[in-house]
This record gives sequence, structure tokens and C-alpha cells, in this order.
Amino acid sequence: MECYLDNSATTRPRESVVRAMSDCMLEGYYNPSALYAPAVQVEKKLTACRELIAKQLHADARRVVFTSGGTEADNLAILSLLNDRRGGRVLFTVGEHPAVRAACEALQGRFDVQEIPYDPAGLVRLDALEELLTPDTRLICVMQVNNETGAVMPIREIAALRDRKCPDALLHVDGVQGFMRLPVDMRALGIDSYALSGHKIHGPKGIGALAYGERVKLAPRMLGGGQEKNLRSGTENVPGILGLMQAIQDYPAQNDMRAVKLRLYERLRAIAGDQFYVNGPLPDSDCAAPHILNCSLVPVRSETMIYALEADQVYVAAGSACSSHKQKLSTVLQAMQVPRRVAESALRFSLSPFTTVEQADYAADCIARHYDLLKRYERR
Repeated sequence: MECYLDNSATTRPRESVVRAMSDCMLEGYYNPSALYAPAVQVEKKLTACRELIAKQLHADARRVVFTSGGTEADNLAILSLLNDRRGGRVLFTVGEHPAVRAACEALQGRFDVQEIPYDPAGLVRLDALEELLTPDTRLICVMQVNNETGAVMPIREIAALRDRKCPDALLHVDGVQGFMRLPVDMRALGIDSYALSGHKIHGPKGIGALAYGERVKLAPRMLGGGQEKNLRSGTENVPGILGLMQAIQDYPAQNDMRAVKLRLYERLRAIAGDQFYVNGPLPDSDCAAPHILNCSLVPVRSETMIYALEADQVYVAAGSACSSHKQKLSTVLQAMQVPRRVAESALRFSLSPFTTVEQADYAADCIARHYDLLKRYERR
């Protein structure tokens, strides 16, 4: 059987999503900026998608802008929030996705850009953040869920520190790995902007969104015809937007991801014994996302196990798949001070609501067979 366990990289679009996009391209292909009735109906569907996203986030639908994905949404937030400003501090967590890290680092020179460290479980060190927060802090960037370890960041506590030490600072959250998998209330949590991506929730690639609050004054990064309230000019990706809407509508409210993840965890721990390590929060803890398990079966290196499993049609990752095939030691695991020998064996298993116990067991059976053979050839 095929066993796809790399859903944090991308997900398979649901059949209903493909149908919605196909129908749009064949029948609802009108430009939403046009004034005749069929085009107006398309524009109404875009509004319905904004409202659906806003409902999930407890946000204002008038403040949802469509983007090409999570990377553009992060860039739009970070770079345009501080478009005409200079001076002060910008903070981002050490394990942020490159879309956030690179955007923040691009501000170096205009701002004092600093990293917020992680603890050994891959969570933000709140004590270190408190020391980093200064009255002139302008922006704090933190992901809702770490894409490599599944660590759920303490956003409520981060916002509380912000409110106490630098209340004017904006809080941007990369929600690409959290949206639809964990609840989020932008107002209650004090989040000023939130990025999401369609292809992580069984929607299409090439579509995402940025939701932002009343304190945020965005500046456009793309100029032209003034679409998206002048924030993102260019004809809207209507098929992608309707595919995203269908994916949100169809995302299972109840699923067994955490149970399947715990089953996989127990099986892998039994296989490697005292050579098994969890990289991140323990799988059953409140600060662990239900769909990501990062673990090491020492001494078998990640790449070796990945290629062995590929022959069994079991697909897993060594870490993030968002860096163009770069093979290097994970910066996230380094930030957590994971020993090199353990980090070199790290595997990321990421589930979807449709991952079954049978698939988890099949993957574990294959890993057990390969591990028994490969552990004899430890690299020195």
C-alpha cells in the first residue's frame, strides 16, 4: 500500500476541491472585477471564502486578503507592516519557517532584528523573550505550530508579555501548520496578523491568505489594478480561492490524527528501544500538535531510512520540505541543542485526518524491518 506521511509538506487535494476548481474554470471563469451578473456572482463567492476564513479565525472578513500561499502572506505582513518605519526591534523565533526568517532578516539595518531562542522541547523560551522585549519593539513573529517538530507555541503567553512590556508591538503568527488543525481566536489571543496556506489542508497549491486586525496598516507589495483593496494587485486566482473554500468546508471537524500519531509513536519506540528519541514535545502533551511527530531511531541516518522506505511506498521527511532539497542539519534541532548524532537520524512523520491506523502500522512494520538491518552499519 502507499503510505504518505509527509502531509506537512503538502496534502492531496480532496476530490470535492478538484471538482470545485474544475467547475470554476469551465463555468465560473469570469473576472470578479467585471460588472455583469456572472462576474458579480464570482465576486460573491470570493466574499464567501473571506467570511469562512474569518469565521475560523474569529477575524473580520473585510480584513482577509488572498495571496499565493503562506510565504507571500508572511512577507506581506512582515515587510509591509514596517514599510515606512525605521528603528526599534523586530523579533522572530529561532525555528521560524524561511518565509518568516528571511523576511525579518531583510529588515536588518533598519531595525534591530533578534532571534527568540527555544528550549529543549522546541518551545519559545518565555524568560528569554521577556528580556528581549523592549519598549520600542515593533514586531514579534511566531509560528502557531513548528513545521518540523509539531511544537505548539504559547501564543497567549507571548501576547501577554507583549501587552505588558511593549503594547504597541504587533504580533504576527505563521499559522500554516496550525490552521484547521488547531482552534485559533485572533481577538482573544491578541494576534495582529495570521498567515495560512491552502495546500496544507487538502486544498490547492498557489493559494493562501493573510488575516489582519484593526491595528495593522498594510502597504501593498504588488502594484497594478488595485485588487484586494489595493493590497495585492492582479486578477484573483479564482479557482484557487474556490478550492481553498471547499477544502475549509470539507475539513473534518472530528478526526483521529492524535490517536494515530500516538499509535505510531508507541510502535517506533518499541522498535528502537533506548535508541529512540522524540525531537520536540512528548506526543501526548498539550503543547504537541496532533499531526506531527519528529523522532530519531539512532544510529540509522535520516536519508538512509527515507530511501529504504521509498521502496515500500512509505513517504516521510527528514524535516521541512520548504528549502529546495537542501540537505543540512536542521536549524530547528540545532536550536533545541539536539545532539548531532540524534539530529542526523531525525524523521518527521506528518499525518492528515485521513491517515489510518493501518497505514501507521504498515509504516512501522517497514521501519522495523529496515532498522533491524541498517542499524548494523552505523556510520563512524
